[in-house]
Amino acid sequence: MDFGFDPLVPRAIDLPTAVPLGPVELASLDDAKIFAAPQDPEQWPAWRDRLTQWRTDARSRLGFTGAAYDRPEGAWSAGCFAVAQVWLWDELLYDFETHRFTPERLLADARVRLGGLDGLVLWHAYPVIGIDDRNQWDFYRDVPGLGDLVATLHDAGVRVFVDYNPWDTGTRRTGDDVVELAALVRDLNADGVFLDTLKEANPALVDALEAARPGIALEGESKLPLARIADHSLSWAQWFADSPVPGVLRAHWYERRHMQHHVRRWNRDHSVELQSAWINGVGLMVWEVVFGTWVGWNARDSATLRRMLPVQRALADVLHGGDWTPLAALDPAATAAGVYASRFERDGVTAWTFVNRGDADWTGPLLGAADLDVRSPVGDRFVDLTGGRRLAQPDPVRTLVPAHGIAGLLRLAPGATEPGGLDEALALTSAVRDTRDGTFPHARSRRLRALDPVARASGPPDSGPDGVVVPAGTHVLTARFRARETGMYDGAPYVEEWKPLPPRLHDQRTLERVVRLSSDVMVGAREVSNGEFARFLAATGYRPRTANRFLAHWVAGLAGAAPAPWPGADDQPVTLVDLDDARAYAAWVGGRLPSEDEWQLAAERPGFTRRRPVVWNWTESEHSDGRTRFVLLKGGADHATPGSEWYFDGGPRSADFSAKYLMPGLGLARSASIGFRCAWTTRTDTEARP
Repeated sequence: MDFGFDPLVPRAIDLPTAVPLGPVELASLDDAKIFAAPQDPEQWPAWRDRLTQWRTDARSRLGFTGAAYDRPEGAWSAGCFAVAQVWLWDELLYDFETHRFTPERLLADARVRLGGLDGLVLWHAYPVIGIDDRNQWDFYRDVPGLGDLVATLHDAGVRVFVDYNPWDTGTRRTGDDVVELAALVRDLNADGVFLDTLKEANPALVDALEAARPGIALEGESKLPLARIADHSLSWAQWFADSPVPGVLRAHWYERRHMQHHVRRWNRDHSVELQSAWINGVGLMVWEVVFGTWVGWNARDSATLRRMLPVQRALADVLHGGDWTPLAALDPAATAAGVYASRFERDGVTAWTFVNRGDADWTGPLLGAADLDVRSPVGDRFVDLTGGRRLAQPDPVRTLVPAHGIAGLLRLAPGATEPGGLDEALALTSAVRDTRDGTFPHARSRRLRALDPVARASGPPDSGPDGVVVPAGTHVLTARFRARETGMYDGAPYVEEWKPLPPRLHDQRTLERVVRLSSDVMVGAREVSNGEFARFLAATGYRPRTANRFLAHWVAGLAGAAPAPWPGADDQPVTLVDLDDARAYAAWVGGRLPSEDEWQLAAERPGFTRRRPVVWNWTESEHSDGRTRFVLLKGGADHATPGSEWYFDGGPRSADFSAKYLMPGLGLARSASIGFRCAWTTRTDTEARP
């Protein structure tokens, strides 16, 4: 298909901006993402001069003072080098078996594999928001113990960002977004706000958040307008293409304390963004699970990050407060080999951050003649930062710069004070095992529950099962779905793509599936009703392990009695039950839930009906890839949330349509738009093959 663009290459607006060295209107550079660097080293001094001229001019034109960065309560953001974007119900953060948050598990994994985290974006609503009328605030406020989770992360030294979805306008309205978000920040004691789909917050929102939490950090998605660097202390460097010779990030050059996080969410090779972050002195957004899709970091890039982060944290004052020389002069042989560096100097401490754009390791001389000539006759001290070792000052100074990798060198002049935390940083970097393994670490989803063989029962005490029979045999069916960023069973929907755009984004797709049944399967002709579920409760005394939202729309029982449906609602499908609630009912009637394929095959046969209102149906399709649990919902629902393509699929759907529903925990999976029906088999039946 001709999309009108190549999804694998940067768009024109993502390319680095050339910096004219001749006469130029300096304001024409205000809109850059990255200032492209010249290929010719002879032009680098003039290029640096032009960048300095632009910064001086732009600050004067905009009246920039840096006052927001001077406040002690907000200073932490300049050292927030590693931020992870994490689904609130990521299986490293939440245990579905014990129904509790496990931040210690998530943080331990991040320390071992990635070098630890400085911040965490708790992503909460998308991609499940829109399944019913709950708004983005409900998906935070309905979570039991969320405040305790934030406090635990704070105790571990991790800053917490909440997510703001400005596109959420079609769910229930509870108040003005500015008021709601400010209250949430205050109540959770959040440190920052991630502005989903927004480059910037408007001034009224900035003021309200600052009043709620002085020093609040705002992080926009993608390029931040120059004027807003004054009140947004962080921003994404998302979809920023660099020049062959490493360029300079415009926002960070303008204000060195402005932290940017490089991120290419669909890439399986992060070496380019790692190099850009390293040579600019900024950070990374680590996003291994993109809305339910696994895109984990490979071993080589993870090792590079583990080398970078301890050094950046120890040298933050030098990187952000020292004299910065982009594309510092190196030994000509190193430059010819594709090795480049930034030089940072403060109070006798000089740090070089090297990157190697070449295909071969560089082990030759690094420093240029000018840097070698200024060494003290009594002896400077040199440290191989990324190798984790103190050097014996050979002449010329050498350290390994791996192909497409990074390296760091530190020089301490006589009498200069070592940066705090340097010894710890060297211990951490020296412990990193060298690896060139850039293969993608696939994580395949697996079905968590087999379709257990059960004997066909008589059903509830007063009736036998009424169902549609799917005959034994091999069935070939086609499932339709809207891709979204969640994908389907396995794999990223946009592998190595720069930025998926329509019609690639949220496009309709199909999937052929083969289902083999060794016996007939009978699927309930209609959903379980409120009245039937009430009889189940009365007969069994069933109470869920997590009661949050359980049958919240029913009439509350008195003195510990079970709740009951509203008068006149007995024949409506029971909703606000989760997967385990549905399984418990199915077991009571001697059955189970149908798989997504059994549901579809039954729905295509006579006798299959829908209760009113129409609601999505749970199926026995719970999957996990170790980080995300999901279930395939079938049937659609009368409810449809208008206003944005980011909402969950709504409206009644044909039998072949499937919707991937990421499973929230602690009762939040219970929805007014999801019910269920049962299934029965007579002998062992086999699982479908994804």
